[in-house]
Amino acid sequence: MTEEHFLNKVFASSGITKDELKEIIPRYKQVTFQKDDYLLKEGQVEKKYWFIETGFIRSYIIDTEGKDITFNLYGAKDVVIDYASIFFFAPSRENIQALTDCICWEITYQDFQEMFNTIDSFREQQRGLLVGSYFALKEHSISLIADQAKQRYLNFLKQKPHIVQNVSLKHIATFLGITDTSLSRIRKEIAKE
Repeated sequence: MTEEHFLNKVFASSGITKDELKEIIPRYKQVTFQKDDYLLKEGQVEKKYWFIETGFIRSYIIDTEGKDITFNLYGAKDVVIDYASIFFFAPSRENIQALTDCICWEITYQDFQEMFNTIDSFREQQRGLLVGSYFALKEHSISLIADQAKQRYLNFLKQKPHIVQNVSLKHIATFLGITDTSLSRIRKEIAKE
């Protein structure tokens, strides 16, 4: 996919005009990450964020027992960002790592802020992304408490089937708050239904 084609698709339904696109698109830079590359490590302050064109990325934390727990999973057209780090200049508490080779479009915080403050439709699109991310995080947090493991998996399967088909079960399991053994059992149950 060419730069223009991918970014035009990203911004297509956001009300951004062709003239505004001419200002926005050059601010993005295509970058590639190899499998296992880090986009951000715990303790670093995030200064960029990414749209994924191809590939899969995860964010994870290390819990109090030293276990690696997947905090979020991302695929094509998702925005990868640690909001607290980039907007509050706080050291990140998570690690963001490529699960596969990835092509992404990155923008610096400085370019983001400049366009956020000068292009109304860009600001609205970005607010929409932020609000959507917040609600997804809130729904996931509630689901971890209120839903059975099988229902959490079914919801995730419905929302992000491309991730379920392409990401390791151990990462999906920790994201859903269960063991990979439990996830395997749930998947077998569902297959029999």
